[in-house]
Amino acid sequence: MDKVLLDYGSGGRASHRFVNELFFRHFGNDILARMDDAAVLSLDGPVAMSTDSFVVDPIFFPGGDIGSLAVHGTVNDVAMMGARPLYLTCGFILEEGLPMADLERVVASMGEAARKAGVRIVAGDTKVVPRGAADKIFINTTGVGEITADPAPAGHRAAVGDVVLVSGSMGDHGLAILSTRQGLSFESPVVSDSAALGGLVARLLAAVPDVHVLRDPTRGGLATTINEIAGQSGVGIELVEEAIPVNPAVAGGCAVLGLDPLYLANEGKCICIVPEASRDAALAALRADPLGAGAAVVGTVVADHPGKVALVTPLGGKRLLGMLEGEQLPRIC
Repeated sequence: MDKVLLDYGSGGRASHRFVNELFFRHFGNDILARMDDAAVLSLDGPVAMSTDSFVVDPIFFPGGDIGSLAVHGTVNDVAMMGARPLYLTCGFILEEGLPMADLERVVASMGEAARKAGVRIVAGDTKVVPRGAADKIFINTTGVGEITADPAPAGHRAAVGDVVLVSGSMGDHGLAILSTRQGLSFESPVVSDSAALGGLVARLLAAVPDVHVLRDPTRGGLATTINEIAGQSGVGIELVEEAIPVNPAVAGGCAVLGLDPLYLANEGKCICIVPEASRDAALAALRADPLGAGAAVVGTVVADHPGKVALVTPLGGKRLLGMLEGEQLPRIC
């Protein structure tokens, strides 16, 4: 068949053929192959677990697709806790009539992303809903990993005097999704930064064992995520506008569309907050990895205005940088 049929979600022979011929072919491993009701995992010590659902529109975009994004997004959430991602589960909700070629492309991409990230997809579920009850494909993933950092990074651990780093340019993913959805083109192409950050985090933690905070600035971008950290830690944070890396193509596109790149989503970048004494070691560790080549120090943690974020402008003034209000870009992940 060249399209997804309702029969494929029935639980009968059609479902078994569908799962075996598609998902097992791209996700196959010894745990998944047992086909039990639940996966049996081997884990030692504290565990980090995260779940997320992906409903991005369009499902294919420059730099990735909903399949690789589902892996990267959940792997990164687990890694931000100082954990080594190991296992994923995935749930698919498929719309009747979805072209099989599109589904195969998504599943193959997801399997390849998992292999590159060093994780195994060990359990899953597939539902097919009638035409119009969903939009092509929705994916839910849950990730599990062993926490290796001690103490583990956490949103409440930012301390006055710490420095704030980002691993690269801001806003790439959000603008890539928007431009593809709307059929926009810019002078230079805008490509999503979607990537798995487990290796980058491991390199960082090896150089700086006591990283205070790690976060990936996805929905709401850098501005919203930094506000969340300031609130969790009860500290003020000051960012230097000129120090924040933004690709010229993204800056130009945002200028045309009236968007702020600090509020655009990222799917392959992290925020890192470390003691000032660890600043140079953290920066060097990030830049030593291809995914952190554009890392920069962008701010400091201060005692003033606890729970709020200030942006230092190029003229030396300061303005409050609030959280995102409402939806700037719908369905970017």
